[in-house]
Order: sequence, then structure tokens, then C-alpha cells
Amino acid sequence: MSVRTAESVCIGHPDKLCDLIADQILDDIIWDDKTARVAVEVMATGRRIIVTGEITTKGRPRIRESVRNALVRAGYSPWRFLIYVWVRKQSPDINAGVSTSLEARAGDETAHVLQGAGDQGTVYGYATTETRERLPLPLVLAHRICERLDTTRVEGTITGIKPDGKAQVSVAYDDTGTPTAIETVVVSIQHDADKDLEELAREIRSSVIAPVCEEYLPVTDATVVLVNSSGRFVTGGPAADTGLTGRKLMVDTYGGLAAHGGGAFSGKDASKVDRTGAYMARLVAKTMVDARLAAECQVAISYAIGKADPVAFSVDTLGTGEYADHILTAAARDVFVLRPAGIIDAFNLRTPRYRDLAVYGHMGRDWPRWEQTWRFERDLRKAVETHVGGFRV
Repeated sequence: MSVRTAESVCIGHPDKLCDLIADQILDDIIWDDKTARVAVEVMATGRRIIVTGEITTKGRPRIRESVRNALVRAGYSPWRFLIYVWVRKQSPDINAGVSTSLEARAGDETAHVLQGAGDQGTVYGYATTETRERLPLPLVLAHRICERLDTTRVEGTITGIKPDGKAQVSVAYDDTGTPTAIETVVVSIQHDADKDLEELAREIRSSVIAPVCEEYLPVTDATVVLVNSSGRFVTGGPAADTGLTGRKLMVDTYGGLAAHGGGAFSGKDASKVDRTGAYMARLVAKTMVDARLAAECQVAISYAIGKADPVAFSVDTLGTGEYADHILTAAARDVFVLRPAGIIDAFNLRTPRYRDLAVYGHMGRDWPRWEQTWRFERDLRKAVETHVGGFRV
């Protein structure tokens, strides 16, 4: 038996607030200019919101307005914050390499080759059969608990709670890797000073934890449930802790239960492959699982800045593959586009909807195109059969 643990955070958590602000800024900029280059970093501390980074656009960014809109969405009063903005244009050297790829400079005129990768590095995608979301169960439960905490606050189902909060879930697995029991649920939620803590614990357990978990595994008498285990949680948000973009990488991806290349997502336009490439890696891994070619899959894609084609690509089924990993890797290369421009077109990443991804994880929802594997399952299986048949070894 083993125990796996993952956490998630509410929309008003200081780090997640910064991610939301960064993606709100990105959305508002590309709404006016779909070709804009954006790399925004945000810090929230005390009553101050600090925005910095590189922005190149034909439009006129309304950054302070974007910040205020994000604060309202997260449950904060914008007039309580001072907003500081220090941004500049993208480096012309980086822009040149991204706008005209290494392959294009060498004379290659094939599809999607003009644009190079916006950075170097390795991105990872992961999928597993243990949930219908194709994500690890502890992460799914943590996300759902935080989402429900935010919903109960907005709807008034639970009164006296505030935007900052987080959840952590530990799940026991048997020797076959099947989830068998929820061992521990930890919830920390900001609250009013006069909120009765025992009442709050009862409300969280009955209105949040139980209904979320029962869809997957029941909360039993053996499950340890801890609500605000530190005691009072009256001071929260940026007033209590400094927030930064990109500090919740595991919340955004796979809960620390799969590999991560280290690059953050929020505030970055689609030319940045640490975001775009990670979405494609997720699609490849999830398609492998949905096509019943593996019960678990991890995909790695490595890029060089200014180069369109990845420098490395691999599929690892972690011992669960229907075929050898090298066959699945070759088949995936045939089916999926891995060049940045092709990924942008395939996922429609010039559409301003990034703020909707900023909270509760970038993977596991229905609407993003990197989750819609039905488009590729048949082609992938056909490609695998071709490689198994020995036509292209």
C-alpha cells in the first residue's frame, strides 16, 4: 500500500491571485492584438500589486483596469490596493528568433516552421486512468474542494468565509495502484473574526468535503478531516503572505505526482513553449490513455529557443503500455504537431480565455482542446499499427 498527496488553492490565495491577474492582463491584451507578445509577472504584498515584465503589442494595454477586474473576480475590493506597473518591450533578439525560426532561416518552407520556440527547456504531460479527468485522484479532489469552497462563499451557502484558502488530500492506494480510501483531508479557509470555528468545521465537512469526495470515494470514520488546523485564519490574502506568479506549478499541472519542467504558465502568450508545449504534451499523454494504449503515460518534449522542431520527444508509459514505448513515441510523432505555430493553431491559443485556466488547474477540464482526445484516438491507433507492422521502423 502507498499514500499519495496533492494540494490545490482557492482563487483568493495570494499566489493564485497573481496568476489570475497575469492571465487577465494577457486576455485583455490579446483581445485587441492576437499577435502580441506577453510575459507578465505579478507580485501581491500587503496593499500593493506590482506588475512587471515584457509586453510587445500594437494596442494600448490597460493594465490597471485588468488588475482591478481580476481582484473583483477573486473576491477582493480593488480600492484597497495600490497598483504599480513597470513593463517594457520584448528583447529584439528574442523576438527575432521567435518570429523567424532556425529552420526558416535555413530555407525550410514547410508548414508551421516560420515561428520558433519562445524559450528552451523540457515540458511534460501526464495522464492516468484512475479518474475520468485522467488526473491523479488526490489532485482532482483538492481542486474540487477549493472550487466548492469558492462557490459556497460566493453563493452564501457558508457565511463568514473569505477568498483565501487551500486544500490537501491524501489517498491510499493498493499494490495495483488503485485508489482505495481517502486517508486525510486538510482544509484551511480564511474567515471573519466572529465566525465560530466549530460551526465552520461542521459546515466545511458537510457542505464541501463530503459531497465532493462521495463522487469518487466516501469519507469514512477512518478519514482524518482537519479544518483550519492552525486555529484562527482571519488575516489572509496578500495582507498575510506575499503572492507571486508561477509559484503554484504543481497545482497548475499534476500535483507533484508527475514530472514538471519548471516553467510557469500564467501571464505568458502562446509563443512561450513552457505553456504551449505543456498543453500539447498533456494531449499526447491523455490520448494514449483514452485510446487504451496505456493505463498511465508521461510525455516529455524539449525545445531550443528559436527552433521550431523539438530537439527531443519521448513517450513513457511507465510499464503500462500496450506496445513498446519507442513504437508509441514514433506513432505520436506522426499524429501530433509539435511545432509552436502548429500547436497555437490546433488549440486556438490566440483566443483570450486564459483567465479561465488560472484557477483549479490547467488540465482535466472538458473545454480546452488539449483535453479533447477523441479527435486523435483513431489516428493514433492506426499509426501504432503501422509501426508495429514494420512499414516504418
